[in-house]
Amino acid sequence: MQFGSSKNEQTQEKWRWQIDNFVDEHETELAALTWSLQQEWNDNNHTVLGIDLKPEPHFVACDKEQLEKLNKSTKGFLREILGLLDGYDPKTEVLNLVIGEGQVKLIHFQPQIPPPECSASLETDIDSLIADLETKLKKYF
Repeated sequence: MQFGSSKNEQTQEKWRWQIDNFVDEHETELAALTWSLQQEWNDNNHTVLGIDLKPEPHFVACDKEQLEKLNKSTKGFLREILGLLDGYDPKTEVLNLVIGEGQVKLIHFQPQIPPPECSASLETDIDSLIADLETKLKKYF
């Protein structure tokens, strides 16, 4: 229980805690999916894998142009995320966004093994990996 916090603040913190636990437990799969999709997208717009929690958890593509528009409409709220996006190395790091409860949360980590190796280690296709991870996500929310 948090003293001095409203029920709304506790609800907002709950989804953040849930997504952190999901990432911790599914680091390799998330790194593999992120890497595989980036290879498939093969664009110069720095498309980022996102997790939209509403109406139920599902993966979405967030391109840099959309994020820049959102940054402008939120008076620079996403400028740090855009800076990380410009500088991160997808061969060694994972960068995803989570959209939930009217907020955006950044997931940024370096997996135990590099994302290309995570992808190679899983014997599944992208569509099956997406379906599996979305099913697991729904159990968290």
